[in-house]
Amino acid sequence: MGVDYYKVLMVNGNATDEDLKKAYRRLAMKWHPDKNPTNKKEAEAKFKQISEAYEVLSDPQKRAIYDQYGEEGLKDMPPSGSGGFPFGNGCGESGFNPRNAEDIFAEFFGSSPFGFGSSGPGRSMRFASDGSGIFGGFSGSDNVFRTNSEGSMPKKPPPVESKLPCSLAELYSGSTRKMKISRTVVDANGRQVPETEILTIDVKPGWKKGTKITFPDKGNEQHNQLPADLVFVIDEKPHDVYKRDGNDLIVNQRVSLAEALGGTMVNLITLDGRNLSIPVTDIVSPSYELVVAREGMPIVREPGNRGDLRIKFEVKFPTRLTPEQRVALKRALGG
Repeated sequence: MGVDYYKVLMVNGNATDEDLKKAYRRLAMKWHPDKNPTNKKEAEAKFKQISEAYEVLSDPQKRAIYDQYGEEGLKDMPPSGSGGFPFGNGCGESGFNPRNAEDIFAEFFGSSPFGFGSSGPGRSMRFASDGSGIFGGFSGSDNVFRTNSEGSMPKKPPPVESKLPCSLAELYSGSTRKMKISRTVVDANGRQVPETEILTIDVKPGWKKGTKITFPDKGNEQHNQLPADLVFVIDEKPHDVYKRDGNDLIVNQRVSLAEALGGTMVNLITLDGRNLSIPVTDIVSPSYELVVAREGMPIVREPGNRGDLRIKFEVKFPTRLTPEQRVALKRALGG
């Protein structure tokens, strides 16, 4: 049979006109190229196939031929000669030729939410035939024009946001997170049914708190509404050693007075598991800060580049000294 139009619309062979409309409404909104800018080529192909399937199955004559002879039978259809108008550009001298998918979409939805199909400022016209609703084979005097003001356009609710807690190590090296979501969708019969899905989130090295990852149309779906977008917002878990400041990492290091004056070594384990030994040769005052270049967080817009590691020191002074220690310090310091 070639393309299985019933499978394309996700309906069975007994689908009614209402079943077909609901299926087309849901799938056409989901796969319209304007809603899929990242995979536009795939969306265009699916959108065209969905429109073609609806055009065939919603027209009794085409559906009967398709059911009996399949897709090849449609190509051999004679010109429409039953006294009515031909179905758009569908039946001509060369048999079935699918209509423009955008035209079908615009007629179905009236004023398109994507900015086409309007026949006037703020108003649009669509065909309705013999009470069946939107369009199909024309049936003589029952044809009427309806404006979009008579129906309601599906509206898109605000996005649903959820926090995605990430450790500082994940934001340093990047990670892949699998998120299982549960949502409600409207099936081809108009019933709300539960659905579960696992979403994959690739956390990029250097992402910051507040970064948003959007999954279009993955929120709950209500009647006469488009499904909401699902948005995950990066949240940063506290770390025991490091604190983030933009692209820099900060470490607070406590040293004794002897180390502050005589030198010391700072030993750290980096967020990606490396051992880092940093010699401190300067005299450490209470406000002293040692900067280690390019040992901070990855910079998202500068691949291969990193911020700095800033070590802030706290000097621990002794609580008491012996008389001999006082004399020795004064002599050493020139007091």
